[in-house]
Amino acid sequence: MRSPRLAALELRKFGRGALPRAALVALLLLPLLYGALYLWSFWDPYGRLDKVPVALVNADRGATVDGKRLTAGDSIVDGLRDSRTFRWRETGAEEARKGLEDGTYYLSLTIPADFSRRIASSAGDSPETGALQVRTNDANNYIVGSISRTVFSEVRAAASRKASRSFYDRIFVSFSTLHGKTQEAAEGADKLGDGIGTARKGAGDLKDGLDKAAEGSGRLRSGVGELYGGAGKLDDASGRLADGAGKVAAGTRKLADRVNGAAASPDARYVKEHAREIGEDARKVAAEARTLRRHLDDLPSAATTAKLARGSAAGAEVLGDSYAELCERAAEPPAFCPKLRKALFAARQSALGARELDTLVQNRNGELDAFPAKLDALRSGAEKLRDKAPTLASEIDAAVRDVNALDSGAHRVADGAGKLHDGAGKLRDGLGTASKGAAGLDDGLGKLRDGADRLQGGMVKLSDGSSKLAGGLHDGAKRIPDYGKDERDARTGVMADPVGLASRATHKAPNYGTGFAPYFIPLSLWVGAMVAYMLFPPLNRRALAAGAPAWRTALAGWLPVVAVGVLQAAALLAVLCWGLGLHLARAAGTIGFLCLVTASFAAIVQWLNARFGPAGRILVLMLLMLQLTSAGGTYPVQTSPGFFNALHPFLPMSYVVDGLRHLITGGDPAAVWRACAVLAAFAAGALALTAWTARRRQVWTVRDLHPELSL
Repeated sequence: MRSPRLAALELRKFGRGALPRAALVALLLLPLLYGALYLWSFWDPYGRLDKVPVALVNADRGATVDGKRLTAGDSIVDGLRDSRTFRWRETGAEEARKGLEDGTYYLSLTIPADFSRRIASSAGDSPETGALQVRTNDANNYIVGSISRTVFSEVRAAASRKASRSFYDRIFVSFSTLHGKTQEAAEGADKLGDGIGTARKGAGDLKDGLDKAAEGSGRLRSGVGELYGGAGKLDDASGRLADGAGKVAAGTRKLADRVNGAAASPDARYVKEHAREIGEDARKVAAEARTLRRHLDDLPSAATTAKLARGSAAGAEVLGDSYAELCERAAEPPAFCPKLRKALFAARQSALGARELDTLVQNRNGELDAFPAKLDALRSGAEKLRDKAPTLASEIDAAVRDVNALDSGAHRVADGAGKLHDGAGKLRDGLGTASKGAAGLDDGLGKLRDGADRLQGGMVKLSDGSSKLAGGLHDGAKRIPDYGKDERDARTGVMADPVGLASRATHKAPNYGTGFAPYFIPLSLWVGAMVAYMLFPPLNRRALAAGAPAWRTALAGWLPVVAVGVLQAAALLAVLCWGLGLHLARAAGTIGFLCLVTASFAAIVQWLNARFGPAGRILVLMLLMLQLTSAGGTYPVQTSPGFFNALHPFLPMSYVVDGLRHLITGGDPAAVWRACAVLAAFAAGALALTAWTARRRQVWTVRDLHPELSL
């Protein structure tokens, strides 16, 4: 009997009762349940994160920046609410903590109270990083914690970009301000250069002026020296003048004292009081003198004149005694005393005249000969006295005033001369100081002229430096960017997120289920083959009992499971494609490849069961575990320990996973062909080993009749 017929007979046994049919149906659906349910449950977990409750605590108190209110926490809350990343529930800190502990929330995100202040500190002197606080509880779910770290990394990056945009916007605004200020500084430098040019010309004029001033100071120094010499001479002369004026003042003082004393004497008072009478008497004397001169020839004899002289003298003496007795020694002089005094005066004058007349008449000393001339002189003098008598008192007073005025003037002259002497001394001292000052001025002007020379040189260098400064500022202003609002917004966006990720997935898997389908499909087919050989014998008993060739016996035990496996794969693929929406890049290739996978897995499981009997089922399960851990179906195999990396190239599921990835999502078909070759080799090898095992099973042994282990 041929192998396909033997296989058909083996399958036909499942149609002889309800239970076998149910077992066959369960066998067909077992890979479907194993693979489809797993993929269904993990099909798109990231797309349903909005069902995960997460506590959101916004404790941000906000901040004020440049007079504007900043509430970065509110902005983040609005962004998170709109993103619908999780099922955000705004709550308090204590409720969030309790909810995270009892599993009400899988995560909690806390925006601290100083979050806005820390964000705003980026523009201050002490910038601080604003930190969002995320709390997870792996006791609730570990995967959610891992997912949250990825999600919150995006949230943190978005918040950082927003804060960076604000920061860079201020920087670019500062650039514009700096550009404007530098431009103003450059214009100021131009004006400074103009001013320095004017100052440079002024420095030249100052130097020329100081040259002339130095020449003038030299002449001044010489002139002041000459003045100092002249002041010395003036001081000496003024000293002598002061001495002379003092002496003159002393003389005038004595003169004034004498004049004033004379004016204040009784005689003077009498003359002033009786000037009119004196004038009258002088007139009379002049008349008498004239008469006497006319009657000189009528002079009496010597005896007569002698007698007259004696008589006049006696009369005058008697009258004098009477006057002394009655007027001078009396307690109360009588009223006639003034007249008596006049009479006494006249008597004495008469006595004197009589004596002189006698003398003259006697001519003892020749005076008689000179008598006419004396009479003329007497007459002349009397007439003058007569003429001056009315103004005699006033002239005496005038003379006194003149003498006093002369004395006062002499003293003022003396004082002036003393002051002149003092002034001359001070002038001498001042000119001495002025001479030293002129010398110092001359030296100072010389130094100032040297300084002006250096100043002129410095102004030249300053002018050159200001020109370079203005040029540098203009160049700097050109290099400092001056952005408009649109350009500033564009650059702010680039600087806030300078490195973009241009992610383009080649042969992208649209969802989580598509990515894991190459891992779960071979797993379910392996389990299907493993369970199938729990219902089907690995070696067809009929062929084995009939002594059919070993290869035919192996094929008779292999083909029924392959047929069941193909149906399992078809059912699984139909549900994945039409039930869950799995898209196959190479549908026909995938179907053919899964048939090859089914044949290969059935051959391997068949050999293990045929060779090791009930223990082979345990080996099949162990081999499944080794393939799942070394196939690289979830994480790259390189991330696994070295043991699994060593097993990876020697197990068929590694090539199945690799081939299915390229068939489902597309890519280089070389991996598919390599997997086909490997699976074909595994199937051929397993069938050969099964045939070898069938050959040995044609001879029954005690172990076959009494197996050590039965499952």
